[in-house]
Amino acid sequence: MSFQLYLQCHQQPDVVERILRVIRHRGFTLNTMSMTPSRCGGRIELSMTVSSSRPVHLLITQVEKLHDVLALRCIDTTSNTDVGSY
Repeated sequence: MSFQLYLQCHQQPDVVERILRVIRHRGFTLNTMSMTPSRCGGRIELSMTVSSSRPVHLLITQVEKLHDVLALRCIDTTSNTDVGSY
């Protein structure tokens, strides 16, 4: 299954590295990723597509725990339904 993640994070040097580590440790594969600085400054916005046969809530709950993640939205790309937000 494939999922689209939209994240807003504090702009810290290691925040993307920590998110990618969680994706890898939870058994998901990163397929696409884009990053842009937020218009309000001091933040970044990430858009990523990940895939795995594992349940996506295993990934979402761990990404939500990262203290630099301010907002998270996950969409199932197969059914185009909102899976969860934080």
